Amino acid sequence: MRVITLRAEAATAENVAPFGTLMGPTAPTPVIRSPFYGDRVALRKPGRFVADDTLEFTVATLERRPLRAVWMERHFLHTQSFFPLGGRPFLMVLAPPGEGEVPVLEEARALVFDGSAGLMLHLGTWHEFPLALVDATSLIIAIRRDTARDLQHVQGNEARGPDLDKKDLAARLGVTISVEL
Repeated sequence: MRVITLRAEAATAENVAPFGTLMGPTAPTPVIRSPFYGDRVALRKPGRFVADDTLEFTVATLERRPLRAVWMERHFLHTQSFFPLGGRPFLMVLAPPGEGEVPVLEEARALVFDGSAGLMLHLGTWHEFPLALVDATSLIIAIRRDTARDLQHVQGNEARGPDLDKKDLAARLGVTISVEL
């Protein structure tokens, strides 16, 4: 088994850009002021959210696990999003969207989100489920109802559905991704 080691780096708007949009109060987008509340409410629209009526919000509470990516998945029908609760940091292993059947691991990155901002993935961005850096890290996840269901129906250590493509990196590529903080 070959191990690819990624050095974790702090998530910024710039290094998140190939994978998605950093969603937080410092997003580099114009501020829109409410005509009702004036300077008391600053609104930003850092990215376009894509979904349909099957979208739901799930709260996931994560415990620390080894900093490895064994699987990577992508979504075709919604811009899956992760929003931290309680300001706890989390880590994501990401690879850019592509046409191939597997992610291009040479372009993978390990990004640490400090708990002050979330992430909205681009359609097709490869990712491992978030990794907690602190026990009891909670995230709100925007996910399609059918995608959540498809993740429960494992076929040979992988899952597939209209929106979901989850691959076993070891079985497909003989690779595991390890992350160093």
